[in-house]
Amino acid sequence: MKQFQFEYTSIGKLKRELDKINQWRRSKVTSCVLFEFYAEDIERSQIELACEIIDQEVPDALYMGCSTNGNIIEGGLSSSPIGVVCTIFEFPSTRVKLMHYVLTEDCALDVVADFKKQLVKYPWVKAVSMLVTIRGMSMTPFCDAFTDVDPDIEIFGGGAFNPDLNNDEACVFSKVRGYTEKGVVFLLLGGEDLNVMSTFITGWKPLGREFKVTKADGCILQELDDRPAYDAYYKYLNIPNNEHFFSNTLEFPFFYRHHGIDILRAPIASNEDGSLTMTSDIEKDVNARIAYGDPWTILESIQKDGKKIAEFQPEQIKIFSCAARRTYWGDDEISKETFPFQSIASTSGFYTSSEFLKTDGYLNQHNVTLVVAALREGPKDLNVHFEMQNEQFAGKVSMINRLATFIDAATVELEEANRKLTEMAIADSMTKLLNRGEIQRRIKESVKVFEETGEKFSLLMYDIDFFKQVNDACGHKEGDAVILKLADVSRRAIKDHAPEASIGRWGGEEFMILLPGIQAERAKLLAEVIRTSFAAVDFTVAHHKTISLGVTEVCENDSSDKILMRVDNALYKAKKQGRNQIVVMR
Repeated sequence: MKQFQFEYTSIGKLKRELDKINQWRRSKVTSCVLFEFYAEDIERSQIELACEIIDQEVPDALYMGCSTNGNIIEGGLSSSPIGVVCTIFEFPSTRVKLMHYVLTEDCALDVVADFKKQLVKYPWVKAVSMLVTIRGMSMTPFCDAFTDVDPDIEIFGGGAFNPDLNNDEACVFSKVRGYTEKGVVFLLLGGEDLNVMSTFITGWKPLGREFKVTKADGCILQELDDRPAYDAYYKYLNIPNNEHFFSNTLEFPFFYRHHGIDILRAPIASNEDGSLTMTSDIEKDVNARIAYGDPWTILESIQKDGKKIAEFQPEQIKIFSCAARRTYWGDDEISKETFPFQSIASTSGFYTSSEFLKTDGYLNQHNVTLVVAALREGPKDLNVHFEMQNEQFAGKVSMINRLATFIDAATVELEEANRKLTEMAIADSMTKLLNRGEIQRRIKESVKVFEETGEKFSLLMYDIDFFKQVNDACGHKEGDAVILKLADVSRRAIKDHAPEASIGRWGGEEFMILLPGIQAERAKLLAEVIRTSFAAVDFTVAHHKTISLGVTEVCENDSSDKILMRVDNALYKAKKQGRNQIVVMR
């Protein structure tokens, strides 16, 4: 595999570079030639003229490209608006094919369906590199549709962008279909001698407490913990809602688990209603944390993953880097995180509107991320090393890194303390079951659910027969032992027969069990298990004791007071009829 990289500054420069490529090819046996254009200048006439020249000068070559927010040539940010990468595959077995579709939200699933249908025809495919326009559409259904693609096929790529972050215009183009303002180009790569690996690098790490996404609609993040999402940035980071919101939040995207991996989602605007416009969709009910990025932490991640890529011994490295990273670093320093890859192999790529990578069978849309794809023809035969200037961060830990470590540790301790306080607030101090206030709250909530959905539930109320005699004759210590044993018997019974149940101490020797989704007859069976199990216990002083139990289920027009009164009456009836028995009352 041979690669030529150059900046396209004029027609004459392009033709001279193509002449060099043709001269090199005359002395070699090659299988195929691929040109990739990364165009920060999206003027259509310029792009189409460059493609025409490729067709004339290298007629057997394939070409593809897209508009970008900046180009990576020889590992660094290019100063030219158009970068050109020519890859010449030298092994006869290597195969390359282009597929190009018009892509809109309405036809996205049809595009993926046809792509997968065509892919089956090419069993030699090992990887798919993708260039896609994404602005103005949700890519979630598109990505999800790739789930059943052969798990051994690597898929990676980037979203076409615009030099102006606020401009949605973008394009992809190829030899197959020409220039397309809304489209996707797939490059199929394979053959028995082609080797491919891919990975992603963020360098951003979670900071502080978790938030739950309680309301979201596509890329609009509306609420976190039932409050406007913007409040999190204002309260915890003091970031104002003004024209600098995007640049101020670049260091602090959201971090959460998605399809088993860590994903970043960056806000690009805060709206009048307090919602945030994100760079990609974010799902409701996920737990997210604000992440932080600082130069030392990012470069440490680059060094760690760079060494792993070097072990693969690639001949070519493709980088799809989020435009937000370019904004974060600034043009003077952005190459610090990409140039070190040039020490391994020829490195090129562009700054994207989103990055795509298939991991564990799922095609994920990333933000604020580096997606890195490494290619090699043939076996490993070079001992390459990843070289990075250690003086950039050697021996240093940034202040924000230290503060983040402190905050994370303090957050863990605080969450554990809050968990214990919550348990204490709802637990009975003696039996460790729910206390009366909590079980009563859950009963009220179940009545509300029944009114809204019709979901039935039952209550089981019981107490120890002649318990006062235990305290009077055997002492309060034995009385406590009897109560604790009944709690233990009850706990085991619901674990085995009704794990969804809630059990609480109602007061003194009285207990209450809430059984969601369970009707009275099944509740009676559980009551019998508890009654017989407790009756079989032989206490040291009190010997055998019994319990009486009342059972009822929720009915139409029930309030929590009504159903509690009914189950109490059922228990009273069980006592009146001779104790050690169960009474069901509807």
